[in-house]
Amino acid sequence: MLTSLALIFLLGLLMAEICRRLKLPRIIGIFLTGVFLGPYSLNLLDPKILSISSDLRQMALIIILIKAGLSLDIKDLKKVGRPALFLSFLPASFEILAYTFLANKILGLSYIEAALMGSVLAAVSPAVVVPKMTNLIENKYGNEKSIPQMILAGASCDDIFVIVLFTSFLNMAEGGSANFSDLLNIPSSILLGIALGLVLGNILYHFFERAYAKDELIRNSLKVIIILSTAFLCITFENILKEKIALSGLLAVLSMACTLQMKSEKIVAERLSEKFSKLWLAAELILFVMVGAAVDVSYTLKAGPKVVILILLALLVRSLGVFLSLVKTPLNNKEKLFTVLAYLPKATVQAAIGSVPLQAGLDCGNIILSVAVTAILITAPLGAFAMDFSYKKLLSHDK
Repeated sequence: MLTSLALIFLLGLLMAEICRRLKLPRIIGIFLTGVFLGPYSLNLLDPKILSISSDLRQMALIIILIKAGLSLDIKDLKKVGRPALFLSFLPASFEILAYTFLANKILGLSYIEAALMGSVLAAVSPAVVVPKMTNLIENKYGNEKSIPQMILAGASCDDIFVIVLFTSFLNMAEGGSANFSDLLNIPSSILLGIALGLVLGNILYHFFERAYAKDELIRNSLKVIIILSTAFLCITFENILKEKIALSGLLAVLSMACTLQMKSEKIVAERLSEKFSKLWLAAELILFVMVGAAVDVSYTLKAGPKVVILILLALLVRSLGVFLSLVKTPLNNKEKLFTVLAYLPKATVQAAIGSVPLQAGLDCGNIILSVAVTAILITAPLGAFAMDFSYKKLLSHDK
């Protein structure tokens, strides 16, 4: 496992640097490192590290969500309530509908199988979007109209909406029926996640104020450990309660960090954010290498041009959903276009659930996995590249 970690860090950094010098996003190099090292290519990663891949990816996501929450200004978030709400479900709904009809016509799937495919493909990737939006907030691009905050909030809820629908469509494809109570889990998961984060954020704030009032350096270092441990417990709560109550652990993490940012002095929040930035240097490599390692390129080669056309058409329909979410907002056309680009990447959710229909023994499992892998390979680099090369032209720099 130590050799695998060394390969992940050293080759990941090397590929990231090569891409940077070629004026490409670093994430592309890190992602390709995972593809090359993974079990479907050179197979150089220890099976032990692959067996805990999902846990490692989740840890990395938790770190960047805490960093994002510590960078978010609640006042900015309040400005974008309505469009952020629409972005949390409207683009994904449009994309699922697109797959439901287009996959039926292009690939010959039944409508239920096509809808199941759409629910696998519709989620935007928090692994790609969250770091980019955090960087924009720090570099002061688009903050005047709270664009990064809006995208960050919408993308965080988008995944919950899609995964709940995926569960319902999977049940229907296996011969069951859709359960209306599953749809009620969407608002429940969001609201309870935010509420849990608010409670934990307030508890941590008061604890820090009483326990660490003297040595600032030790205080901040210990705070990082305590915040990170509490965030891990949020995911534990989600797993323990999932059979009884729907609760989003990741939203709880984001809400907790936002609460700490709001309660703490500005300089304290900034210093904590800096410490999590240093953790993110390693977490980013682990996250994207592990996502790349989950990709079986052979499925992409089998997929053929029909699948690529299907994905591109569905993305166009999704983009319409993004534009409709932004109707009657102060955003100009350039800023709306940037929001569309930010909603392109697929990676984390597709890598996590793309193989589930195949494992469930469904006839459509192979083609769904092929489309999921192809979508990751096309949209993750495309979305990252588009955001990196367009934000200075499409977003205004804050005064």
